[in-house]
Amino acid sequence: MIPTIFALATAPGRAGVAVVRVSGPASGDALAALTGKPLPEPRMATLVRLRAPKTGEALDDALVLRFTAPRSFTGEDVVELHLHGGRAVVAGVVEALSTLPGLRVAEPGEFTRRAFENGKLDLTEAEAVADLVDAETSAQRRQALRQMEGVLGALYDGWRERLTRSLAHIEADIDFPDEDLPSGVSDAARPVLDALTAEIDAHLDDRGRGERLREGLHIAIVGAPNAGKSSLLNALARREAAIVSARAGTTRDVIEVHLDLGGYPVVLADTAGLREAAADEIEEEGIRRALDRAARADVKVAVFDATALPTLDPATVALLDKDTVVVLNKTDVVDAAVPTVGGWEAIAVSARTGSGLPELERRLTAFTADRLAGSGAPALTRARHRSALEECRDALRRALTAPLPELMAEDVRLASRSLGRITGRVDVEDLLDVIFRDFCIGK
Repeated sequence: MIPTIFALATAPGRAGVAVVRVSGPASGDALAALTGKPLPEPRMATLVRLRAPKTGEALDDALVLRFTAPRSFTGEDVVELHLHGGRAVVAGVVEALSTLPGLRVAEPGEFTRRAFENGKLDLTEAEAVADLVDAETSAQRRQALRQMEGVLGALYDGWRERLTRSLAHIEADIDFPDEDLPSGVSDAARPVLDALTAEIDAHLDDRGRGERLREGLHIAIVGAPNAGKSSLLNALARREAAIVSARAGTTRDVIEVHLDLGGYPVVLADTAGLREAAADEIEEEGIRRALDRAARADVKVAVFDATALPTLDPATVALLDKDTVVVLNKTDVVDAAVPTVGGWEAIAVSARTGSGLPELERRLTAFTADRLAGSGAPALTRARHRSALEECRDALRRALTAPLPELMAEDVRLASRSLGRITGRVDVEDLLDVIFRDFCIGK
């Protein structure tokens, strides 16, 4: 028998309301044991007194909801207990549920797993549930909601349906050579496979937009020691995230803060000052990490010290490229409104007074939006999606050059299975139904 599971569905800790979810065949019995009353009507919020089944001790006055299978999140009978969010209340209800026969605490992600197993969600929608819970910016929320609504899964299912249809045409030519089928049935699959290959290529050629939106765009602040990198980080973060000191080499490791720029997630990193002669092996390692982070960053903020002009730090100048925002800092100390630094357009700022910071934030937001804003088409959001799509595309390319229809069919089958792995539908192939519908109706 399938066990009935329960767990706190809201964040732990003190809150106004806490929700405990119970899912499984014994969820109704559990509610009856806690209330001592007949079950309320499904989907009807009801205020009840909850009591410990063994002692009769009052636990809480709660709002309860009951959902009957399959019309629930998990596809099973589900009960939700909306409690007052005190720790003692939640602990008492959870302890009472644990004493009931047939119930156990849910494992992490088990409610969503049951929803997938019962056909309420595909894998992309299940992943979107986790993304929505973790969303920290409006752009992340929008992407997760679209994926949870099935937009991404529908795209992949549509591609898989086209592959299944093409495979049916190829299999028909292989399996029924003596039947009265239209000539060149399998040849009709080639334009479909060619078009689908191009669509998958375009989907993959997105510069990792969906994955970056989930994780945050990486921006590295680089520059010479005492250029004001840590002060700039603190000014952008609006808090004292990094230690600021006049002593060169204070920052030894990479310090990260998470920001919301125009609704997009950003991971802003302060790095060790760049110079050729490190004071010790620790600073040398810090410089190595700074250069590594700069190489991997989506955007660099190169900071130059206005008080050092016209001298420019050569190590920082060497990092300037099209993905760099050039900043001239400490302009409150020296009047140096220089439009370019090292041949690159610069933004004059003062991390101490805040002068120029709005313009810097606007420039960084524009960089971020350019890399993360989409065209409206669903974006792949995980490395496993990308890997499966690359396998699918490679199989389609082999199919288009296959010398035999049997080899072509096998590669199309592999391509279909690669798509099925993304949504979790790896064993669904209705080739006979398609063959019957396309070729055998009326015969």
